[in-house]
Amino acid sequence: MPLSLNTIKPEKNSSRNRKRIGRGNGSGHGTYSTKGQKGQKSRSGVTNLKRLGLKHTLLSTPKNRGFKSFQPKSQVISFNIINKFFKDKDSITPAILLKKKLIDTLKAEVKILGGNNLKRQGLIIENIQVSVSARGQIEKQGGQLKNIK
Repeated sequence: MPLSLNTIKPEKNSSRNRKRIGRGNGSGHGTYSTKGQKGQKSRSGVTNLKRLGLKHTLLSTPKNRGFKSFQPKSQVISFNIINKFFKDKDSITPAILLKKKLIDTLKAEVKILGGNNLKRQGLIIENIQVSVSARGQIEKQGGQLKNIK
């Protein structure tokens, strides 16, 4: 038998017959054909939610919970960063931090937070906010704080 499109058949048990929905009550899915009653989703042609107009309205609307403060937040620098990017007796200013890409902008405040141990000695910190615990460690290591806000 020659091979042609009309003679090709799938192997035995490799495919199933499709379920015929909506062909009478005896079919198991008669009457409404598993689509419920009336409405846009029961009509033909509905394949995705985009057609229904739900994609941008119901599914992607944010839940407006909580609140977002309009007060600008400080850019935080930790002692780990200072230990990694600075040497003993270095000067630290917002401009130097920006140059080393440790902060994003000069418009927002910069604050050094304590928490870890400072390993650098004699640091000169200018125009940067410092937490109380960080101030204690900097002064303990012989550092200077200038124009602290």
